[in-house]
Amino acid sequence: MSTNIIACRVASYAPFEQRAYEHLASLGIRHVEIPVPQLDAVEAARAALARHGLSASSLHGECDLRRPDVAARVEAQMPAFAALGARLMFVSAKAENVLLQTAYDRLRAAGDVAARHGVTIILETHPDLVTNSTVALATMQSVDHPGVRINYDTANIYFYNRGVDCVAELRGIVNYVAATHLKDTDGGYHNWHFPALGRGVVPFQELFAVLDQAGFSGPCTLEIEGIEGETKTEQLVCDRIAESVAFLRRLGRL
Repeated sequence: MSTNIIACRVASYAPFEQRAYEHLASLGIRHVEIPVPQLDAVEAARAALARHGLSASSLHGECDLRRPDVAARVEAQMPAFAALGARLMFVSAKAENVLLQTAYDRLRAAGDVAARHGVTIILETHPDLVTNSTVALATMQSVDHPGVRINYDTANIYFYNRGVDCVAELRGIVNYVAATHLKDTDGGYHNWHFPALGRGVVPFQELFAVLDQAGFSGPCTLEIEGIEGETKTEQLVCDRIAESVAFLRRLGRL
């Protein structure tokens, strides 16, 4: 059995997030990724997690690199991490119209702030800083900060790139990966097709082998985003997550 934390991104239950905690606890999942709560909601968030025997393995925070005050805004989120015991700040950070060097400098400053609180910022596999392994490696080497790392999304690598080998992509950056999103896909470029784990093209066993060989110890977080055009029901959402958890059990990850 794996020693990695298996978690679930609560947004996977959208629009039925109210079912998430109870359902995950019934499946034996004990860790979640949730948004950074507002300061006046931190205690309620902590109590809700505790009520279901859950902990926050990561928090989805804000790291807007277009803002000169991004480091201060990261600092303002740190009390929630301390209160909930989370040590990973998941962000979708983009340079967009900011000069790349400015984006790198701001990320480094944000990393300084997070590191002082024992928190690591993890960048989602999104354009334009972690589009693929080549771009991600350039970002990591340019930022050059141990408090800024990568969240490797096993489906986004297909969504944002054509003709990629997701195992080779992971190998190229695995030493910078501090967390993963476990998400399946039909493999199509810009195809919004994210079914239950095991129903797409992602070779999870091979990916886990690369992570294991590298000594990866971060959380592996389920993210099930559904299929474009379908009608989501509460039953469909819950069944997909249950199926994905069962898939991970068959692989010996739970």
